[in-house]
Amino acid sequence: MPTFHNMDLNLLRVFQAVLDERSLTLAGNRLHLSQPAVSHALNRLRELFEDPLFVRTRDGMQPTPTALELANPIARALQAVQEALRLAGGFDPAVSERVFRVSMTDVAEMVFLPPICEHLRLQAPNVQLKVVQVPQDQIVESLRTGRLDLAIGNLPALKDATRHALLFNDAYCCLTRKAPGQPRHKTLSVEEYQALSHVQVRSAESSHSQLAQVLQERGIVRRIALEIPHFSVLPLILLQSDLAATLPLRISKLFNAGGQFRIYGLPVDLPAVDVTLHWHEEFENDGGNRWLRQLVLDLLQRYGRGA
Repeated sequence: MPTFHNMDLNLLRVFQAVLDERSLTLAGNRLHLSQPAVSHALNRLRELFEDPLFVRTRDGMQPTPTALELANPIARALQAVQEALRLAGGFDPAVSERVFRVSMTDVAEMVFLPPICEHLRLQAPNVQLKVVQVPQDQIVESLRTGRLDLAIGNLPALKDATRHALLFNDAYCCLTRKAPGQPRHKTLSVEEYQALSHVQVRSAESSHSQLAQVLQERGIVRRIALEIPHFSVLPLILLQSDLAATLPLRISKLFNAGGQFRIYGLPVDLPAVDVTLHWHEEFENDGGNRWLRQLVLDLLQRYGRGA
């Protein structure tokens, strides 16, 4: 059985990566190791613990009962080492080569990434930012284990499980292309709004997915002519059709930078969209995490004020 003196802490990192990813290749990518190197490390772990630990199946590398028993103690050990290292050294953005991983939706990428990337270029030229798509039900665990540094979006379900800060809130509006015969007033009536054919975006963000329910509760029924998974293609669709879309006002203004659309107020009041920044308490005092989230807070809270 393993002892403290014959245990290589890097092996524990491999164990955690394989447990999280359920794939030797993905674990290697995460640790910047080749697949043979991960296999070699896993074989050493198997010898130390006298157990297969992970068994290859059609659904990936599945942990054995022994591996499941080891999971929490190893996670706590790695977190303790990470905390010690964070306390031992500071974070200098000017020279750091750290890789940060941030989860955000496609519409958040369109709006937030340009200013964030520009400030990173100026303040931290060697830092790498990776934007990753993580299902909402996996975000908290990804933040806890360090697979994610930050999450940005309308994520009310995360508020009780993470540290968070409000970046800004936004109102909904209706967006259509400019065409003859359209209403000239700024707010649509119920009849005008319901007469339109609508595009519905099946965004991962909860406010957009709940929009139809809220409208129905207000007595508004839309005819959904098209449903799409992302916001990024929406401007092209609206420009080439008479369809309408209901979306946050700031996104509408971004799409309308060239003045090709009409932006209407809605005939009923809808709850505002709260855009929040999330991180895990395990990284509250991490110098790099603290620096990046302050940069995001400064930029996006200023964006919310319209500066």
